[in-house]
Amino acid sequence: MNVSLQQLKVFVAVARERSFTRAAREFDLTQSAVSRCVRELEDAVELKLFDRTTRQVELTNAGASLERRIGRLLDEIELTLREERAAYCGHTGVVVLASNPVLSSGWVADGLARCAAAFPELIVSVRDQPQSGVLASVEQGEVDFGVVSVAEPLAGDLLHAQAIFTTPLHAVMPHTHPLARHANVVWSALQEWALVTLNADTGVRAALALAFGAHGLKRRPVQELGHVAAVLRMIELGLGIGVLPIDAHWPALHAPLVSRPLVPEMNLSTLLVQRRNRSLRPNAAAAWAQFAMPAGAPSSAAGAAPSAMHGFARAVASAGSTVLHEP
Repeated sequence: MNVSLQQLKVFVAVARERSFTRAAREFDLTQSAVSRCVRELEDAVELKLFDRTTRQVELTNAGASLERRIGRLLDEIELTLREERAAYCGHTGVVVLASNPVLSSGWVADGLARCAAAFPELIVSVRDQPQSGVLASVEQGEVDFGVVSVAEPLAGDLLHAQAIFTTPLHAVMPHTHPLARHANVVWSALQEWALVTLNADTGVRAALALAFGAHGLKRRPVQELGHVAAVLRMIELGLGIGVLPIDAHWPALHAPLVSRPLVPEMNLSTLLVQRRNRSLRPNAAAAWAQFAMPAGAPSSAAGAAPSAMHGFARAVASAGSTVLHEP
């Protein structure tokens, strides 16, 4: 069956107008062209759609049934195309980003608020995933872009990234703990204590592995959890010393816990990540620009899309330059 969209549109117009002449004016066609279009449709579907007389045009039962169903489908097609056009040209539609749950509960939520203020008609949907899942979703095109935290450059050449901020790892403990008396804590001091930290879903495990390897520490964290609140509760109960990223972008501590910078410094870098050599849709680029703003910056609809100058290697190299410093 060979039926064109134009034939269906003309058929619906004739059915609505009950006139070949008025339908012809709607499409800027001749009456004979409209008649031919309808006749070809009837031949293709092997149904008589209209009863024609010199005075009027009436739908047959088959024509009336087809008009109701085709009319709804054409309306749906028109709406879909209009929405896709608006999403491409303006700051509307839906943008999907992937993030690990810890970032979603803090910094990502701030980015969502900026997007909502700048683009009220834009929907940004967050997909909570482990970090490996975030990268896989970006690579496979399942999301527009992702957010990850890393301690060293990511492997592979499929991704383009922009470093947003770096966060130092701190030792977290009750204020009465012996290590709390010091301005900072050397990594070797952790050897004596049970540790509680975040799991691999947040990128912290990789940072710890680097630090432990660099300083010859053998002990692994005894508890790895998926949420900062769970880590803090275990520290409060005396189940271990915490190792967490601490700055304004990550969930804040609360009394009676304190944090001390770990030295030599180990940073976790948070990146926006998208597919290399694949341009973001304009609405996704607008959302990216809001997430790329410095902390505390006002939302703005004038943010620029990520530039090709911010290549993945360059962004991660910049972030990685502060990963580890010897005293």
